[in-house]
Amino acid sequence: MEEQAYLDLKRGERGAFISIIAYLCLSSLKIIVGFFAGSEALKADGLNNATDIVASVAVLIGLKLSQRPPDDDHPYGHWKAETVASMVASFIMMGVGIQVSYQAITSVFNRIEESPDLIAGWTGLFCALVMFFVYRYNKKLANEINSQSVMAAAKDNLSDAWVSVGTFIGIVGAQFGLPWLDPITAIIVGLIICKTAWEIFRDASHHLTDGFDQKELEAYKTTITNCYGVKGVKDIKARNYGNNVVVDVVILVNSQLDVKNAHDIASMVEDKLIKEHSVYDVIVHVEPN
Repeated sequence: MEEQAYLDLKRGERGAFISIIAYLCLSSLKIIVGFFAGSEALKADGLNNATDIVASVAVLIGLKLSQRPPDDDHPYGHWKAETVASMVASFIMMGVGIQVSYQAITSVFNRIEESPDLIAGWTGLFCALVMFFVYRYNKKLANEINSQSVMAAAKDNLSDAWVSVGTFIGIVGAQFGLPWLDPITAIIVGLIICKTAWEIFRDASHHLTDGFDQKELEAYKTTITNCYGVKGVKDIKARNYGNNVVVDVVILVNSQLDVKNAHDIASMVEDKLIKEHSVYDVIVHVEPN
């Protein structure tokens, strides 16, 4: 189980690398075309992608650190480095979102007399299609390896795709005598970036403070109560270590059982949770009933 968890982290690196390469290419394209075509929205979109490179590098570093084995300072391993990386990425994205919105608001009052060249719009649409395919790949990968940081990268990818679609709409609209629509779209770009950053921060902080989905906890409880010899579940808790789930449970068994039989029931509970729910580790405490 542990070996598979490390292999999943290695697979997650592939998604981070793909995001970095895509952002390098698309940010360069958007900033250059946006500059020559006079589009504030496309330049804002390109700036967003440029900082997404930093966020993706943070995710990659987090994935690599998570693969370190336990040591004296980290007896439980370095799994949470992946979640910390997601939080760092959210801070970077929030800073960019605020900056993009501020610059766009300024441009509304300072420069609304000219419409950007239509090539900027087609560039935005092309980039949106590229980012959508990157999003599909990273989302599929994140679900397969149950990686929070790769899913955060996928959400960022999808956000960028919608941002580029909005850029395209704003630039095309500006061709119909509404040049102010382009910087207005840039403001929306900034708000979308901030929204995505908040969602990633919310999920990462929830994991770091040992928050856990109650529906999943109920599913674990149902599986445990269906195990032979378990008379009830007195207490159950779960927490995340990166993409791994650790469960602590107190079960009730017949008070007449000897130590060996009680231990066998506890082992059965461990095996069931690991096999049916892909739980990384289970700590079972037995109490007589």
